[in-house]
Amino acid sequence: MKTTDPIADYLTRIRNALKANKTFVDIPFSRMKWELSRILLEAYYIRDFVHIDEPPQGTLRVYLKYSNGEPAIRGLKRISRPGLRQHVNSRSIPRVNNGLGTPILTTSKGLMTGNQAKRAGVGGEILAEIW
Repeated sequence: MKTTDPIADYLTRIRNALKANKTFVDIPFSRMKWELSRILLEAYYIRDFVHIDEPPQGTLRVYLKYSNGEPAIRGLKRISRPGLRQHVNSRSIPRVNNGLGTPILTTSKGLMTGNQAKRAGVGGEILAEIW
C-alpha cells in the first residue's frame, strides 16, 4: 500500500506498537525515517534502530524503549502535513509539553530537534512533536 504521508505512517506505526507493548516495530525504509529514528535515539525515546536490507526498499526496525512497563514515548503528534505546512523561524520554535517534549524540524541543515535548531539559528518546517 502506497501512503501519501510517510511521516504520519511512521509515527502511527510507533504509536500502535507502543500501545501493543511490542519490543520493536518494522517500518518501510527511507532516509527521512532513518533521520527521525536517529533523533529519537539521541533524545532517548527509543533503544535502537537498524536498517534491514531486503527488497524492494528495505526495512527500518525500531526497538522501542520502556521503563517499568511504561513507554518512554508518551505521545506523538504530526504537526506539518502535506495539506497544511507549518513553518517557523528560529525565534518562534514552540515548546512541547512545557519543555518536556521535543519538536522535530526539517531545516536547511537537515533534520533537527527544536533546541538544536535554536542553537544553530535556523528555522524550518515542524514535522512532529514527541513527548
